[in-house]
Amino acid sequence: MAEIRAFAAFRPAKGLEDKIAALPYDVYNREEAKRVVKSNPLSFLAIDRAETQFPDDVSTYDDRVYLKARDMLAEAIKEGRFVQDPTPCYYLYEQTMNGRSQTGIVACASIDDYLNGVIKKHENTRVAKEMDRIRHVDTCNAQTGPIFLCYRNDAVLDALMARCRKERPVCDFLSDGDIRNRVWVISDPADLETIRGAFHKMDRIYIADGHHRCASAVKVGIKRREENPGYTGEEDFNFFLSVLFPQDQLMVMDYNRVVKDLHGRTPQEFLDALAQIFDIRACGKEPVRPARKGEFGLYLCDGSWYRLTLLEAPDGSDPVAALDVSILQDKVLTPILAITDPKEDPRIDFIGGIRGLSELERRVDDGSMAAAFSMYPTSLDELFAVADAGELMPPKSTWFEPKLLSGLFIHRL
Repeated sequence: MAEIRAFAAFRPAKGLEDKIAALPYDVYNREEAKRVVKSNPLSFLAIDRAETQFPDDVSTYDDRVYLKARDMLAEAIKEGRFVQDPTPCYYLYEQTMNGRSQTGIVACASIDDYLNGVIKKHENTRVAKEMDRIRHVDTCNAQTGPIFLCYRNDAVLDALMARCRKERPVCDFLSDGDIRNRVWVISDPADLETIRGAFHKMDRIYIADGHHRCASAVKVGIKRREENPGYTGEEDFNFFLSVLFPQDQLMVMDYNRVVKDLHGRTPQEFLDALAQIFDIRACGKEPVRPARKGEFGLYLCDGSWYRLTLLEAPDGSDPVAALDVSILQDKVLTPILAITDPKEDPRIDFIGGIRGLSELERRVDDGSMAAAFSMYPTSLDELFAVADAGELMPPKSTWFEPKLLSGLFIHRL
């Protein structure tokens, strides 16, 4: 049963939310992060990416970077830029983008639920990528970027959230891309028990996004347990900052692929090879956005779009093999283009659906790529099926928008 508990968050002081809240640390490269922090020194990105405070010859992973992040967070709290709620609360966090809203419950999830499989993952993590956030969380003694979790719809939680959203939010501001962000504090003891009880009845919750942040938070918790052998399980390091969304609130966008070359083939030879797998329809300059599973768009270096439709439907008994991202990998990328490890192969790149099909065209037209594939989005039901089967998706299978902002809620350990 899921243990999802209330906590006393540190939150930006009233009126500073729009200046402090920032997109996740991994959205930016170092140069982009420097520009953001230079234009807005209060941005939480300065703490999430404290290398922005050092010359470029100081490594992102230098010990001084993590100590600087710790000191900057402590200074911000001391100066009153963050204020802690007096008692443990749950929070509602609503984001509205392009007229569509998603509302989740901000809380702390249990590292034990991650370890015992109540919190289910669908993606592998890499130790090297985890280490940065492990050091950041451990040194700062705080979790600052929430894990994006989702659960199957629950009528009790739906009703409570609908009622709470009728109240005045504690903050209401626009972030990058004109995304509206609103937060409500839930402190009534009866409501706290309702939320805790509803989650306690759930036997599974899913990581939607943030696998590396989640694994890092869990490993910090394990480290703290080893350092404190008399721990009770109630200490804050046994829990990690999360936002939990009901399934019907979320939208998964396409996660598209671009490849550098056709593995020695001409565009026509590549199309001939694809014709053994797909029905191919030439679409000229008209961009192709797949309308259903088993359909793919292809933009080639000849400047033309093609609609590819599978000739044979996949066997639905294997939830991973039935994914469109798996079909492309297994039938095209590996056998035809010799891209066998998409996580490591420099000949492939991934483009989030938020960038649009025009970004696929740009990458091919500028000569850096030879072909682009537009994908039909992986569904949440597919994500659940893979996770429930204890399987893992190929890398870059899902793209969620909008991104959860960092710095709106801080969980001290």
